[in-house]
Amino acid sequence: MKLYIEGDINEYYVQTLCMLFFPGAKFSHDEELTENSDVVRLRMTETENGITAHAEMTSGGKTAVKERHEQFKEGITRIRTAKIASGVAMLAAGEELFSCTPPWGIMTGVRPAKIAAPMVQANMSSAEIRNILCRDYFLNPKKAALLTEIAKKEAKIIGKTPKNSCSVYISIPFCPSRCTYCSFVSYSTKRLLSMIGDYLIKLHADIDRLFTKIKELGLTVVTVYIGGGTPTVLTAEQLAALLGKISEHVDPGTLMEFTCEAGRPDTVTAEKMRVIKSLGVTRVSVNPQTLNDMVLESIGRRHTTEDFFRAYNIVRESGIKYINTDLIAGLPEESFSSFSDSVDRILKLRPDNVTFHTFCVKKAAEILKTGSEVYSRTGGETGKSVDYSQIAAGLAGYKPYYIYRQKNTVGNFENVGYALEGAEGFYNIYMMEEVHSVMAAGAGAVTKLVSKDRSVIKRFAMPKYPYEYLGSKDIKTDIFDQREKAMEEFAREYF
Repeated sequence: MKLYIEGDINEYYVQTLCMLFFPGAKFSHDEELTENSDVVRLRMTETENGITAHAEMTSGGKTAVKERHEQFKEGITRIRTAKIASGVAMLAAGEELFSCTPPWGIMTGVRPAKIAAPMVQANMSSAEIRNILCRDYFLNPKKAALLTEIAKKEAKIIGKTPKNSCSVYISIPFCPSRCTYCSFVSYSTKRLLSMIGDYLIKLHADIDRLFTKIKELGLTVVTVYIGGGTPTVLTAEQLAALLGKISEHVDPGTLMEFTCEAGRPDTVTAEKMRVIKSLGVTRVSVNPQTLNDMVLESIGRRHTTEDFFRAYNIVRESGIKYINTDLIAGLPEESFSSFSDSVDRILKLRPDNVTFHTFCVKKAAEILKTGSEVYSRTGGETGKSVDYSQIAAGLAGYKPYYIYRQKNTVGNFENVGYALEGAEGFYNIYMMEEVHSVMAAGAGAVTKLVSKDRSVIKRFAMPKYPYEYLGSKDIKTDIFDQREKAMEEFAREYF
């Protein structure tokens, strides 16, 4: 689509506003205009007392034009004023053109709880926070209530986080097969899976270096998260070696949570779970995504509903303290009745955590190569599915504890984690709300350095692909030295 901007406003922010009504849009300065082109024009004008945004949105031969003047107010920056003016003008134009209202209004970021957090810290009542979210950000009242509840839950947990703490992420970027919607750096072909042995040798050395540096910086590791990919694609012996290596460096007395993803039920065995439990893992995630076998096959999952129940029972019988499961609303070919049935069956199992995602397609996903129509402005039955999951979870005694949103999500809906009281996933909150630094090892892993006051964040990425990670120089040099140098420099200034 074509986007024209006049005036001082962040282009990326305007693009995210466009994607509320044009999901999957690609922005190109070289695209030639035709009578069927989607076009957005935004003009920003600043005066002494405020900023005016003039938005013109065209699609399917129809055009909507809206304008918003936002006055400068004490305590509101010029940048924020411009965002409000442009957001409201764009929202009004899109609503008129497409006859739909995004449930999250003009709130476009990944971390919506960050908007509500200062209000919680200011001891505002739930009603006051909800009113501000609806009035200033145009949230649907249901979303405002959800966000308020989550922000208050997170504040309690964050307030109990030890000082000078950090988390560690370990990347296992391999899967038994690749889901059609996946965009993670994960590998599933036979040739690439053959890299696992060499990859683990280098990863073990990487882990030694990372934890040594963390100790030198005077930080305490409170959560460890092994993700991917699918970590349980490793054999029991490989898992034992990896977990044993991590256990050499963590203190069980200060470690609050140790998670290992077992996302694919077809990779779960009793032997692997015995190893995982014996080496200190306290939380395992087993993710069916849906309990509809037809949908599972269509999205490239090589397991069945029966496989999931078998895997879940193995994990539960292993004695691992917490189990998480994931479901995805809005998957291709899944109906509301099918999804609601999955929700009911999952909640009946009483997992400690359950995360309800909304189907999201990234640019690198395989499903886009099939020509399938996967993007949806309104989401069809997805909104009904999302509402059902949240209501059902609440009635079953679960409380929402963390939230995030993504671009190109069907219907502009959200991803929410629910937990039984006291079973919240700490790493999810620490990572999503950028509470403290998350140090990372392995291919595609990103170390996120966070200052003590959480005002400064710096990221350092490891080589993206396993073959790049393996092809880098000796573990004592190159990218690993650069990561440690970045950690040292950041610590001197901000820790």
